[in-house]
Amino acid sequence: MTSLFFVMQNDVVLVIVKGVMPTANGCAVFLGNDDKTFVIYVDHSVGNAIQMTMSGVKKDRPLTHDLIGTMFLGLGVQLEHIVVNDAREGTYFARILLRMENEIGKKILELDARPSDSIVLALQQKRPIYVARAVFDSVDDMTEILERVLKQQSEESGGEAESP
Repeated sequence: MTSLFFVMQNDVVLVIVKGVMPTANGCAVFLGNDDKTFVIYVDHSVGNAIQMTMSGVKKDRPLTHDLIGTMFLGLGVQLEHIVVNDAREGTYFARILLRMENEIGKKILELDARPSDSIVLALQQKRPIYVARAVFDSVDDMTEILERVLKQQSEESGGEAESP
């Protein structure tokens, strides 16, 4: 596993969630690093789960992603990292890499998953989010759009705070 991962590191780019914005049909999740930012569109429920996880919101009852995290803990499974590994016709694909160690032995599991669910789990478990180099190189850079939206939100919230 270790040698495979080091080989793989040359083929992936580490990213963070830079923002989550509501859209007419769901949420835009901005992923990126200092070089580039791109968008994955997700449904409202997962967008809200990403936002709540980033904000540290405590929930009265566990959501699906919370339940999965609790199951990982109970089974002795650790999420290693996620990889957004493909993009076709505007649809993104991801893989979740899990490590399981118990009295029987060690096992690495690689699961196919939606990027939106993968991102929530990676954020909850404080694990890295990677994007395949080929995917990262092929997406449009949305850094300026994100900065413009964040500036506009800041001005709007600042304007409301100053009003009597």
